[in-house]
Amino acid sequence: MGAVSRRTVLTALAAAGAAGALPGCAAPFAQARLRLATGSARGVYYRLGSALARSWQAELDLVRTPVVLNTAGSLENVALLADGAADVVFSQVDAAAEQLVGTTADDPAAPRALARIYDDVLHVVVPATSAITTVSGLRGARVSVGAADSGVSVVARRLLDAAQLGTSDVQGVQLGLDDSVDAMAAGTIDAFFWSGGLPTPAVEQLAGVLPIRLLDLTDDGVLDAVRDRYPVYAPGTVPARGYVGISTPVTTMLVRNLLLVAASMPDDLARSLVEVLFTEQEQLAQAGPAALTIDPRAAIGTDPVLLHPGAEQFYRAERG
Repeated sequence: MGAVSRRTVLTALAAAGAAGALPGCAAPFAQARLRLATGSARGVYYRLGSALARSWQAELDLVRTPVVLNTAGSLENVALLADGAADVVFSQVDAAAEQLVGTTADDPAAPRALARIYDDVLHVVVPATSAITTVSGLRGARVSVGAADSGVSVVARRLLDAAQLGTSDVQGVQLGLDDSVDAMAAGTIDAFFWSGGLPTPAVEQLAGVLPIRLLDLTDDGVLDAVRDRYPVYAPGTVPARGYVGISTPVTTMLVRNLLLVAASMPDDLARSLVEVLFTEQEQLAQAGPAALTIDPRAAIGTDPVLLHPGAEQFYRAERG
């Protein structure tokens, strides 16, 4: 779809009922306020969110620049959405599912999905010289399990449980990505968990100064054990040369990553946000190659989170 026709589509969608637009406003969403909750400033969430903010402002003629929030990650993001402190958030599907437990079907603050945008790749990072080769081998190690309000902490806890490791079996610390990278570079932790796009810039930078390895989750059976209990996860692979020094493929776990809004968002605005997500995909990929994997056929795979009605309208139109 060309730039002119795309703008025509967006304008037509919004004209059907853009509540709250100021009288006489040429662009129906001009006064819309968007706050995007992303993640670490050195992670893929933040880079992709910043690119989305630029695209939404340009394509929807927003007067106010969307605010991109640097957060701890998925758990904080879904909490911000529920509290009305963010309008669009990135979240792992497992964290979003946990948030659904505390909401009712008709709750206007309940999370609704715009799209499944890409799959996060679980990283369990150790120095290349480490003797640790499995998750169960983390017993007694100094391990960053992710920031307290991050989706990483959810996955880390579940993997450690699958390896039959409790909180007293590792020297766990709750650090975000940036602090985890800095701590490993300084030698104050032995391993850290991270779940994000591939490659994650901060991990890529670490690999450039400190040789690293990623633990293969099949070596001690934790991958099958955690998937048996939590089928939202899927097996995945970090390819050889996915990071500097990674010479062979590593089997790990994939976590679906969703773009969420509140159920109360107007349908026409939600549909237009999804429209721009796909029409600006090549621009978004410059911020993060993971954006190239966003596909309308896969984007509807947001279960157990319902699609927002505005997003459903977009996907139905795409299918013709």
